[in-house]
Amino acid sequence: MSNREIAAYFKTLADLLEIKGDNPFRIRAYRNAARTIETSGYDFVHLVQEGEDLSKLPDIGERIAQKITEIVTTGKLGKLEKLKKEFPPGILDLLRIEGIGPKRARILYEALGIGSLEDLKKAAEAGKIRELPGFSEKLEAKILKGVSLYKKEGIRFLYADAEPRARDLEAYLRRCDAIDRITIAGSFRRRKETVGDLDILITSDDPLGAMDHFTAYPVIKEIVSKGPTRSTVILENNLQVDLRRVDNRSYGAALHYFTGSKAHNIAIRKMAQERGWKVNEYGVYDGKMLPIAGEDEAGIYRLFGMEYIEPELREDRGELEAAREGRLPTLVDPEEIRGDLHCYSDFGLGRDSCEALVKKALDLGYAYLAITDRLDHLTCAHGRKCAPLEEYLETLDTLQKRYSDLTILKGAEVPIDEEGRLLDGGAELERFDLVIASADESLGLDREEQTRRHLAALAHPAVKILAHPSGRIISRRNAFDMDLRRIIEAAVEHRVLLEIDARPERLDLNDAHILQAHKLGARFALGSVAAGADEMERIHYGLYQARRGWLQSEDLANTWKIEHLLN
Repeated sequence: MSNREIAAYFKTLADLLEIKGDNPFRIRAYRNAARTIETSGYDFVHLVQEGEDLSKLPDIGERIAQKITEIVTTGKLGKLEKLKKEFPPGILDLLRIEGIGPKRARILYEALGIGSLEDLKKAAEAGKIRELPGFSEKLEAKILKGVSLYKKEGIRFLYADAEPRARDLEAYLRRCDAIDRITIAGSFRRRKETVGDLDILITSDDPLGAMDHFTAYPVIKEIVSKGPTRSTVILENNLQVDLRRVDNRSYGAALHYFTGSKAHNIAIRKMAQERGWKVNEYGVYDGKMLPIAGEDEAGIYRLFGMEYIEPELREDRGELEAAREGRLPTLVDPEEIRGDLHCYSDFGLGRDSCEALVKKALDLGYAYLAITDRLDHLTCAHGRKCAPLEEYLETLDTLQKRYSDLTILKGAEVPIDEEGRLLDGGAELERFDLVIASADESLGLDREEQTRRHLAALAHPAVKILAHPSGRIISRRNAFDMDLRRIIEAAVEHRVLLEIDARPERLDLNDAHILQAHKLGARFALGSVAAGADEMERIHYGLYQARRGWLQSEDLANTWKIEHLLN
């Protein structure tokens, strides 16, 4: 069980208690505990197993420590199970919709008996929500749009939520002597931003032993089916996992077939049909149904006169033609990342000191780090008694002298107003090495206003990066309504980097927009947008997105030398 999964128990507990209208101090304690667990460098499962006193940790008192132990040892939390029985099973789904937090969920439940997304949809369509205190006709329309978006996306898991469980399950399976080869295929292997389920392929001379081991995995909620060639289970987090045993001679074909995407596979099948061949999960067969490929995945592509296509590219977006013509990109590699270009310290939205971020950057082997606190937190925009801007800049100068092995970039994230002006709070932007423009307010502007707003910001001579350009939040908030092509072209014209925000719920720009922007000549910047040193490690989620967008090292500023970056 990962720290993230343990923290989820406390987040859910806090949400339900807030919907119930419980003691706000208790709710805050659970939320603080969840944050501490999720961002801690400790492995809480290990701490419990070693009998450590968890109550000595920040935000973890004796009662919460007992609950952590209960979660780790039983896989359940009795208080949470009891609380869930007080509400309809779909009540927490309301919180997935933009504009609805626990307080509004409570109003919806108490006033209208809304306990599911279907209830929410019907009430919004009937115009009942706008009449409630704290709601409006505009918010009602926004909620209805959010429900439609969520239903369209379906029940999927963020890649970052699926990855820890997938890797743990993979490690568990590798410990089984009955299993020879193992690969997690499907959308997980293509590193899509969301995952519906896990498809795992194995080879085994003892399939029954392999399936016994699989179905004995400790965090299974339900065994749906079990057989010598395929077993399906539902994990306690409701993630479905299919384990398939295939023959060695078909392993490559099965890996290709179950990795997908569907569109990519259909295109391959059409190519085979043109030659009188057949392609399926067992292999490639000629006109006489004799196998001509299948054991080796790369061999399938060679058979069609193509280079091997990396899983991230298999979306039928031109990769087959590029593979035939020898012009596939050499995708950017994790080892090429030289630094992080967007993170927060405790001067602003972050939890950790600038020095803690610097030490983490050195641990990650970076050559440079941009600390980029929001400028409205460094000036008096939030009603501070005095602006800490000078202290912020002096702190970074002091750290630079102390840590000469790392180039510390003085950065600032600057909000954009509705007219496209940078809200600099009177600060002199030329004092910063890196200025990031971000549009986090006025999300509902119409298409022309939103486009004009972004174009004006991109034309500002100080702006180096446009943060999370589309503004979307996965499955919760649509992208800005704006002419993205014009935004991209302006970024290219003004030599502004487009950010790939690595936060798992953001991943903005998405892969399709990255590919579009890349074709138009854009360049990109990865930012962990970390609020703590530990979150800097999630930059790899943004890197996966970059790879899905066909980016090579020269396209990504994080791979450049510092001289090139600042030029």
